[in-house]
Amino acid sequence: MTHMSHAPTKQAADRIWLASYPPTVPADLPPLAHRSLGHLFEESCLRYAERVAFSSMGREMTFRDLEEASRQVAVWLQGMGLSKGDRVAVMMPNILQNPVTVYGILRAGLVVVNVNPLYTPRELEHQLNDSGARAIFVLENFAHTVQQVVARTPVRHVIVTTMGDMLGLKGHIVNLVVRRIKKLVPAWSIPSALSFRQVLSAGARGTLTPVDMGLDDLAFLQYTGGTTGISKGAMLTHRNLLCNKDQMSYWLDSAFLRQKRPDVLNFLCALPLYHIFALTVNSLMGIATGSHNVLIANPRDLPALVKEIEKHRIHIFPGLNTLFNALMNNEQFRKLDHSSLILVFGGGMAVQRPVAERWYEMTGCAITEGYGLSETSPVATANRVDVTDFTGTIGLPVSSTEVTIRDEDGTILTHGEVGEICIRGPQVMAGYWNRPDETAKAMTADGYFRSGDMGYMDARGFIKIVDRKKDMILVSGFNVYPNEVEEVAAMHPGVLECAAIGVPDENSGEAVKLFVVKKDPALTETALKAHCAENLTNYKRPRHIEFRTELPKSPVGKILRRELRTK
Repeated sequence: MTHMSHAPTKQAADRIWLASYPPTVPADLPPLAHRSLGHLFEESCLRYAERVAFSSMGREMTFRDLEEASRQVAVWLQGMGLSKGDRVAVMMPNILQNPVTVYGILRAGLVVVNVNPLYTPRELEHQLNDSGARAIFVLENFAHTVQQVVARTPVRHVIVTTMGDMLGLKGHIVNLVVRRIKKLVPAWSIPSALSFRQVLSAGARGTLTPVDMGLDDLAFLQYTGGTTGISKGAMLTHRNLLCNKDQMSYWLDSAFLRQKRPDVLNFLCALPLYHIFALTVNSLMGIATGSHNVLIANPRDLPALVKEIEKHRIHIFPGLNTLFNALMNNEQFRKLDHSSLILVFGGGMAVQRPVAERWYEMTGCAITEGYGLSETSPVATANRVDVTDFTGTIGLPVSSTEVTIRDEDGTILTHGEVGEICIRGPQVMAGYWNRPDETAKAMTADGYFRSGDMGYMDARGFIKIVDRKKDMILVSGFNVYPNEVEEVAAMHPGVLECAAIGVPDENSGEAVKLFVVKKDPALTETALKAHCAENLTNYKRPRHIEFRTELPKSPVGKILRRELRTK
């Protein structure tokens, strides 16, 4: 995407936020040290070969092991005839195979398409077709979903892995428990599927052909809901992610103004790696700094999560408001020694002041709130990490990033005035995959990305979000688009019309509420919820359903969601 030149505007020219920067953070990024994510990855694996890169369920993987296994994946992909720019989907939780596969795809010169493993067949089919993915790596627990749609997609290679595949001897026991005792693997049959083990051993017999990757080549298609309810792929380049990694590294460095930097940093990776927040802040930052990421496959299992936190003396903990809240209500967590914590980074959804204050009181480590989107790789702004006060804002634009607040006409507003938060910087995506119309709508003429969030900037450059422009609902850090929920509900023959809105929820920030006018008087809440469960992944499902005789409408007959919100 070309960024047009323009006369600097008052607010952009001032960059007033620079005066509020920590002393160690530069206003602008120096030139990038790496030409691609693969280049950074290979260099780190060489430099930190003996260190542990990732651990999962007690099994540790060194940077050397990670380099070797990811190379095997890359060699196999190239051997299957996939060439530069082809897309490969990854549908797994936080297990060792996830980073192995993702970095293998990148090293082969291909593009990663992250898929939420909990997607329903309908959601998965859209993403595979839209991205044009040629292959998919999936955990066996979710293979039955792939089985239902794979024939209707461009996918030609299905690689299935098991929970225990990289856990050594312990893996057999883990697989037995997952399959037989917990019964977490629904029956599936994909005749042409290969096992992850087969891919590694085939890859071990070949050599990797270097691919000439440039900074503007695509690295990820990161899917995000669309205002139209159709999920769109944000095109993230190697430059986007390397710049965001550098922006975060400078920010992180300022945390060591207050305390000594440990020899090796331990990151807690409780957020899913298919989410852009964990991908950049955990995986990329961890690789770049030679750090250890403790992978948590199921953060809902709080007792197991707390054991991992206790065992590993965590230094860096990126999380969501909901996770911080849940941990503080866990008796075991409250008893832990939290003195190792250096940086707790809150993103994905607003951090609530009571949660932040209670957390600081309990752990002695403040939650630093940041802000970003899939379209910004993700971090665009962050609060200072060298101070402990909770600002209630999303902080300052990071290095090389400009933020302006604009009204409906695109005019830049002055400080304190509420408008749309617009972002320009090297981490802003190259556009939406195959959607030039949507890309044009999302960008201003002078190259700023319109976030869809409403807020204002104060005189020191701190930004406060006040509302969302779109009708989007934010459930535990995931975007839910009302159109998609309504479309699914409307597929039920008993529904005449419906509207979805977000309502406050103490666990997830917001929850989906659906208002319905019945076509069939016999329609029940239970039946409609069951129908939604078949077609929508868990966080998108309506938690509340209210039946009405009619819905508020505009003169042209458009259902007015905002009226439902105020009633």
